[in-house]
Amino acid sequence: MNTRFTWVAGRPSVDFTATVGKREQAPFERMPEPADLARWFREAGLTNDEVPVSRRTREQAIQLREALYRLFTGATLPADLEVVNQWSSRPLAGPRLTPDRRVATDLTDVPELLTRLARDAVDLLTGPLAERIRVCASDDCSLLFVDTSRAGQRRWCSMNTCGARAKMATYRATD
Repeated sequence: MNTRFTWVAGRPSVDFTATVGKREQAPFERMPEPADLARWFREAGLTNDEVPVSRRTREQAIQLREALYRLFTGATLPADLEVVNQWSSRPLAGPRLTPDRRVATDLTDVPELLTRLARDAVDLLTGPLAERIRVCASDDCSLLFVDTSRAGQRRWCSMNTCGARAKMATYRATD
């Protein structure tokens, strides 16, 4: 199964939480196999390489994802803080110089990729956009996004999906 991933959040750590679909209604896993996590990393632009993912690292990724979701939605459980802090405090390899004198920044290690996601979350949760993390206003959508609109009043994960459905429902209700 080659599930499509969703990219509406504006931050990789928040988009990572969307690897569970229909979270509040009928949850389904968008990364049922380790290879799906590797594909998510590539599609997210975090690496260009084929990243080997074991079942164990996939389970660790899911644990991080769930901790992030709870933190982004306002829950502050000590266990979730511990998971995120364990990942965010891991050392990262620095940039590498290639033979053609370019910087190689591609990551091929799943723990490094998870560390980057955790650090992105820490940066977001402690920065000026922390209060702009939102859950889509659609009743049948649980996607998170970062509201970067000037007025800070974005309601939908995407105007092309949930926003359009809401507008159509409002239009039909006025007929």
